[in-house]
Amino acid sequence: MAGRGAATSGPPASRGRARDLGIRIGLLPSGPTDSIVDVPGVRVGHATVWRDEAAPPHGRGTARTGVTVVVPFTPAELLEAPVAAGGAVLNGAGEVTGLQSILEWGVLETPIALTSTMAVGRVYDGLVEAIAGAPDFPADGIIIPVVGECDDGYLNHARRVQVDAGTVRAALDAVRGSEAGAVPNGAVGAGTGMICHELKGGIGGASRVVAAARRGYARDMSPANEPRPSFTVGVLALTNHGRLERLTIDGVPVGRTLRAEGWPEAGLAAGGVARRLEGDAGSCIVLVATDAPLDPRQLTRLARRAGMGLARAGSYAGHGSGDLFVAFSTGTRIVRDGPALVERTAFNDEYLDPLLAAVVEATEEAVVDSLMGADTVVGRDGHAAPGLPLERTMELLRETGR
Repeated sequence: MAGRGAATSGPPASRGRARDLGIRIGLLPSGPTDSIVDVPGVRVGHATVWRDEAAPPHGRGTARTGVTVVVPFTPAELLEAPVAAGGAVLNGAGEVTGLQSILEWGVLETPIALTSTMAVGRVYDGLVEAIAGAPDFPADGIIIPVVGECDDGYLNHARRVQVDAGTVRAALDAVRGSEAGAVPNGAVGAGTGMICHELKGGIGGASRVVAAARRGYARDMSPANEPRPSFTVGVLALTNHGRLERLTIDGVPVGRTLRAEGWPEAGLAAGGVARRLEGDAGSCIVLVATDAPLDPRQLTRLARRAGMGLARAGSYAGHGSGDLFVAFSTGTRIVRDGPALVERTAFNDEYLDPLLAAVVEATEEAVVDSLMGADTVVGRDGHAAPGLPLERTMELLRETGR
């Protein structure tokens, strides 16, 4: 299966979701689609750019890239009543525009876009054009779009900047919620050219449904007659990080065995390709959404837990890695033109533990999901990233009782 995506006629289709393939990570149940759109109000859209032209200056070169957008509500609704948000940085060799204002104001007021490192400016401009160009945008309105990036330059002619405002618009036009099923994963949208643990990575996701419970929720100390509201936590990850020998799936050191068995070279040889990425590819952007009515401080705490999920899958947030996280709540809206004093539902910190655990589990699964979905991609100058060998991986997991 590793070589199926080697043809350059178009991006490889997803090979499936981690959960559909039998992977069960953690203790908490997933939502209906096991992706970020399980959170009410959240929609996701992808626009994939895949072409093969002559190298610059005679052509645009090889494009293995795209744009992915995560949109809580609609852009107009978000501008009128932003959602509460928080963020965290595990290792800062990367960029999420607008993160500083999220940390200062505690709100998210635009869709979040993900793309290639050197395309951030184009995507930022594209979001401004799409949002500020709308007829109902205030005449004196100002927005700071949120755009996150990872470097897909090994497979993609990134210096040519292969996306534009039209790509952003296509991603926005493609947004769908849970009614359309799970978010497409693997080599799609912003994930088209990404590499994870020296294998083909990209877009991955997961969700968890939790019941509010007091601290030490495994032995819940809540009174027996106390109502137990339930909430959803969803994660979308853009994975472009890691060393193969550190790849861990549900506690099993799968990558160590695959390295000993000659991967990733074995996968490239099977597809007739000899070149692969050397060293540790950097960066992972993790977006966390929930419908729990959290405030910005609590959302920042949730965002930090994404780093623990990455670590459980084998990341150590290397020196050159950009590991940046944004969390937002569709359950907390900030009305701009309200009175001086407003009433809001406050979430008791003592009941936060299940949500924190959900972020860790969903982030870990999102990394695995990106690997499960992504097949081999061959890009610029014959560079290639082989897909995770699914059959061998499942065999290793079964051997340990997983």
